[in-house]
Amino acid sequence: MGSVPAKVFEGTEGAKPVLVLTRKSNQSIMIGDDIEVSVLSIMGEKVRIGIQAPRDIPVFRKEVYLEIQQENVAAGASARAEVDDALKRLSSRG
Repeated sequence: MGSVPAKVFEGTEGAKPVLVLTRKSNQSIMIGDDIEVSVLSIMGEKVRIGIQAPRDIPVFRKEVYLEIQQENVAAGASARAEVDDALKRLSSRG
């Protein structure tokens, strides 16, 4: 079975290299032993993909992932501020 070597795209300076693979409809790639990414269909500029992964591996669209990260950072900052306020109140009692 012949294979075409994958290409690594270096992108802009400081960015992580990206492995670039070419797949046709109904073909897949494996990530490790447990994650399979399949091309289900190609319609113009849209590509439908299917992802089979263990339930304990979160899978998100990137824009959703980034939104979750921003919410986590905001919640962490808020929690830190609450802890700082509580510590100030405790130290002022003494």
